[in-house]
Amino acid sequence: MQYNQLGHTGLVISRLGFGAMTFGSGTGPMSAVFKLGQQEANRLIGQCMDAGINYFNTADVYAAGQSEEILGRALGNRRKDVVISTKVAGRMGDALVHAGLSRRHVLESADDSLRRLGTDYIDVYLVHMTDPFTPIEETLDALAYLVRAGKVRYVGFSNWPAWLAAKAVGIQNARGYEPFRAAEVYYSLVGRELEHELAPFCVDAGVGITVWSPLAGGFLTGRYTRKDPVGAEGRMNVFSFLPFDRERGFDLVDHLKTAAADHQATPAQIALAWLLAKRHVSCVLIGASSDKQLADNIAAVNVRLSAEEVSHFDQMTAPAPIYPGWFEPLFADAKLREALSAGQ
Repeated sequence: MQYNQLGHTGLVISRLGFGAMTFGSGTGPMSAVFKLGQQEANRLIGQCMDAGINYFNTADVYAAGQSEEILGRALGNRRKDVVISTKVAGRMGDALVHAGLSRRHVLESADDSLRRLGTDYIDVYLVHMTDPFTPIEETLDALAYLVRAGKVRYVGFSNWPAWLAAKAVGIQNARGYEPFRAAEVYYSLVGRELEHELAPFCVDAGVGITVWSPLAGGFLTGRYTRKDPVGAEGRMNVFSFLPFDRERGFDLVDHLKTAAADHQATPAQIALAWLLAKRHVSCVLIGASSDKQLADNIAAVNVRLSAEEVSHFDQMTAPAPIYPGWFEPLFADAKLREALSAGQ
């Protein structure tokens, strides 16, 4: 296993982390996601720890709290040896107050997560989404209280735009609060939008990036093809919300299969290896519903892509520049840039 520090902290985490979203049971579309009981979870968690994984991620809304409960029991007395991350913001009850990032919901949810996880502290506590109905100062004050109370060690965000995260860090620094040190974000070869602003902000602010859905909901495993776009009735046909160009995606999968053959690997391992090659990524979260699937994903740490291979996939999947990203390269002072680069 490879290890990294989480952003500008001393917290050492494995570069592959385990996402426990599959733990629990559900109905409707979520039955394709929430489908593993305690026995299966115990086995997968043991497999992760045997492989050196020490970062485990969940959320209170996953299977209405079941994921946290199952993860906590699966870790048991090994909890002290690992890093647990969970999230808050989603609806956890019918009453209006049981959702969002108000002081009340954040503080109550933290206590509920602690109880379900069977622990007295959360290593990394993330706000799961934005809350347009709560002043950001109120949310940040509640998070700071949790840190001061010893219930939370580090705080972070998930699915926030860069401008709001930057505003939050500015407020945290001005008020002497523990600043955001983690960002759980979507990032994959078919979803690279965070490279426009979010990734540069995180690098500059010392925020460690952990990646969710690195295989684009399973699309990059190679299961879905032009000949079989439903992937033999795979999960994406029941639960799928990630926006990307399927035709370009199918072209990409063909290239992943070629690279996989060269490395005696799988397309999923190549897609994960590309993410592991990105210096701005602290940890890639992998999920699994079987021992075989988990073992395949873990083996990605042994796949080393050459600089040329990384560049090939970079160019093939490069996101279209958005304003003002395309302006600077056109009008930056070329003479000054040349003079400065000559001295390096």
